[in-house]
Formats: sequence, structure tokens, C-alpha cells
Amino acid sequence: MISPNADATPPVVAARDLRHVFPDGTVALDGIDLWVGEGSFVAVLGPSGCGKSTLLRLISGLERVSEGHLTVQFREHAGLAFVFQDAHLMPWRTVLDNVALPLELRGVPRTEARRRALEPLADVELSDAVARFPDELSGGMRMRVSIARALVTEPALLLLDEPFAALDELTRQRLDERLRALWHRRKMTVIFVTHSLSEAVFLAERAIVLSRRPGRVVLDHRVDLPGARAESIRAEVAFARQVAAVYKALEE
Repeated sequence: MISPNADATPPVVAARDLRHVFPDGTVALDGIDLWVGEGSFVAVLGPSGCGKSTLLRLISGLERVSEGHLTVQFREHAGLAFVFQDAHLMPWRTVLDNVALPLELRGVPRTEARRRALEPLADVELSDAVARFPDELSGGMRMRVSIARALVTEPALLLLDEPFAALDELTRQRLDERLRALWHRRKMTVIFVTHSLSEAVFLAERAIVLSRRPGRVVLDHRVDLPGARAESIRAEVAFARQVAAVYKALEE
């Protein structure tokens, strides 16, 4: 774990000796130590079934911690947003109304909610699709709507559980670029679960690798790449070195 001494920013997520056991007795996570500083971008990788998604659900409060300590702290008046693998859009609502929904659920008047939904839609380059319905969109566009919906509440912490896994490689890389640019501009804290080594290295400042179940942290790797990352960086030797460092931990 990268400790508070190594990362001067205050913690948004701090876990110590975290253990989670499912009702059937299966141990999903065991002895997780994790520190995520404010404004950082952390990728979480590991074999299927190692507890990556469970870790996000614990952080979000969707699951209760079995043992150990977990604290999640936000800036005042801020919260968290969760983006799942499936966009989960309401098919009877337009793109604009889907993005406005979280604000409406918080009691924001519909006209104001729709006005505020325009900014995150512009952030994901969907200003020209506000009146369309989900079944008129490609998979990549639906996922961009889902991200805009998560951003509309201006969360301090954004959790993403393999949001681009079902997309083709070219679309996925384009969305990676957009997501990193959004993070850089909005300064939110992001925890991103993925199976893709290159995606993790491209997006994140740190790559956390979990072991097979029960999941334990076997690598906490600071990604040694420039902050500004164009798509062309994937072809550079420095990028390949970072991918290799993460791959070695996964292989072992």
C-alpha cells in the first residue's frame, strides 16, 4: 500500500486489513490495505473472481464490510457515483432526461436538472444526441451517457467497474482518452476496475493488482508516465515497460 507518507493528499478511501466473506462462507477479500488520495486515479486489476467488483461495492456502501476497517470520506457536499459494465439507461427517457435523472431524484426541479445535464453531456461529446433514445445509440455512446449521468452530481469519487469491457478495442481506447481528460479537468478521485493491462497503464497513476481469491494486494505500482497521455503513448517503450511490470505481478 502507498502510505500517507508517500502521498501527501488526504485519503478519500482508506482500508486496513479489510476482509469480506459472502453469506455462503466464501472469502472474497482478505487483508486488503489500500490508501487512495484525493484527486488520484487508481486502476484495480486481477484474475476473474478475485474480488475487484466486491471491493468497489464495499467502497460504495452497496456491501457491508465483514472485518477490518474501511473509511470513505468526501469533500463537503460531494458524494460518489458508480458506473457499471452495463449502461442501465431508461429506454423511455431521452439521453438528456437519463442524465438529468439523478438530480431529479434529489429533488432538483426538472427544468433545472435538464439544464445542468447539458454540461456533462458536452464533456463526453454528446451534445448533439440529447433528444435521442438509448435504442438509437451505439454501445460506446450508451456508455458515454452512463458516464455523463454519473458526472451530473459532480461526485468527489467516481467508481467504474469494467465499463468498457464489452466494446471493441478502438471504441474502448477513444473512451479511455475521454475519461482521462475528464479526470484531469474535473480533479475527482477515480477507482477503475479493468482486466486490460494497457487500459490500466494508460488511465491510471497507480495500478493495484489483486491475487486470486481470496483477493490480496500483491502489487501497488505507481505508473511512471507523463501526466499528459495521448493515444500514441501506447506505442512507446516506456509504456511497454509499465505494462510489463503489471503483467509480471499478474502472472506470479
